[in-house]
Amino acid sequence: MRQRLCALLLVLALSLTTLTGCWEEPAPEDGNFIPTESEAEEPAPESKTVLPTDFTLPYASRQTLDPVACPDGMQQVVGSLLYEGLFRLDHQLEPEAVLCGDYRYDPEALTYTFTLRSGAAFSDGSAVTGEDVAATLRRAMTSDRYRARLYQVSSVTASGSVVNVRLSSPNAGLPALLDIPIVKAGTETSLAPIGTGPYCFTLEENGAASLTPTPHWTGGSLPLDRICLSEAADRDTMLYQFTSHDIQLITADLTGADPITATGNISYQDADTTILQYIGFNTQRPPFDQPALRAALAAGIDRSSVISAFLSGHAAAAQSPVSPVSPLYPHSLDVTYSYDAFAAAMARAGYDTGVERTATLLVNEENTFKVSVAKYLAASLSAFDLKIEVQALPWEEYTAALAAGDFDLYYGEVKLTADWDLIRLVGTSGSLNYGGWSNAQTDLLLSQYASATDRAAALEALCAHLRQQTPIVPVCFKSTSVLLQTDVAEDLAPTMTEPFYDISSCVFHLREAS
Repeated sequence: MRQRLCALLLVLALSLTTLTGCWEEPAPEDGNFIPTESEAEEPAPESKTVLPTDFTLPYASRQTLDPVACPDGMQQVVGSLLYEGLFRLDHQLEPEAVLCGDYRYDPEALTYTFTLRSGAAFSDGSAVTGEDVAATLRRAMTSDRYRARLYQVSSVTASGSVVNVRLSSPNAGLPALLDIPIVKAGTETSLAPIGTGPYCFTLEENGAASLTPTPHWTGGSLPLDRICLSEAADRDTMLYQFTSHDIQLITADLTGADPITATGNISYQDADTTILQYIGFNTQRPPFDQPALRAALAAGIDRSSVISAFLSGHAAAAQSPVSPVSPLYPHSLDVTYSYDAFAAAMARAGYDTGVERTATLLVNEENTFKVSVAKYLAASLSAFDLKIEVQALPWEEYTAALAAGDFDLYYGEVKLTADWDLIRLVGTSGSLNYGGWSNAQTDLLLSQYASATDRAAALEALCAHLRQQTPIVPVCFKSTSVLLQTDVAEDLAPTMTEPFYDISSCVFHLREAS
């Protein structure tokens, strides 16, 4: 989606990404603005866009660009042009081979064998070896960014152009986790390690940093012969440079916490993510130990209204804990929202007797979007005997209450992995299973999905069971956004981790230097 925003017409409240970091909610009247007669007849002219002479990105020169260890945000944007993984995630959040030429999985030995693509080379011209890949993956296994997704990996070894990954438990979807960018072994301690991406990091004679095309890259022709890098030591500097068009692109979570303001001729494009927002239940105590009540509340959520009214459209409705853009999403299980269906479900659960019962919905107070969603959900789900009150807590108190099981319901957010492994969320003793859900059939279906050849069928069976039992209620999957100076780029098609996905198909408009 691409929207044209003009400085005289709209102020964006942005939260710069820290990638999953989490616009301040506009005043209610903003959404119901009615122009005066003169405004309706003579709309304010848009400010003229002045194209830059160079396409420039922000970066922090004193922070590493190593994709395993670098900070989230602008360093990762630059890094997305410098590094590639065995795989990358496409617009359907499916793995697409990049450095990997072929692979096979031995389910008996729980081992993947990856063979590198012939001719894969680093920006310095050296060939990519299996040990280069293995070295990065071994570092990733202990890194803050990647270790949670690689919890099943017990060892990584290499020989020549072959990489072997041994697992501790089955996972037929491991390639979706291996979009981890690879750097040349031995260069990881450099501020700009060597990679295989379309561009390479360059220090010019005058000391300026830039990105220049990698001569050995085989992914197609590149639209820019040079991308300038502008020093931005902190977020405020980056925002100032973006607002003044000294830099042309940043990434942002437009429904996150810590809002800031940017103005000017700005366009944005959203990318689907694996970030799920959902309602969790304490299934260990009344009244949410009753599956019928949990399922009834699931029927009472108008997800399209949540997204349009409170998330500014930056999300995709989901009734299963899988992104609806994924080919694995079980669309056949979805039902259309109906208030009558909600009323009937509440009656079946025994909550239309006129005897009220109160429950508390916890939410993190530091994100005004989540608080607004929680209040809307509480109000819309309190139409019958169950009355839901919202309690907004600081992050530390919120997470402590979840860890202690001291809640009735909570509004949560989690970044799932692209293999759609739900064990941590709904498996018995899962680290994110705050509601204490324990069910043998759920665990069996989770296990069957992990090892399934027909992953779509196995995931549909799991999701059908979760619909019946309703330990959680998925609401939506959030989007992340790429913001750029209007008219500078065409055909930009970002994904969750690559603002410049398929950069060879992009067109950039710059003016000639005078």
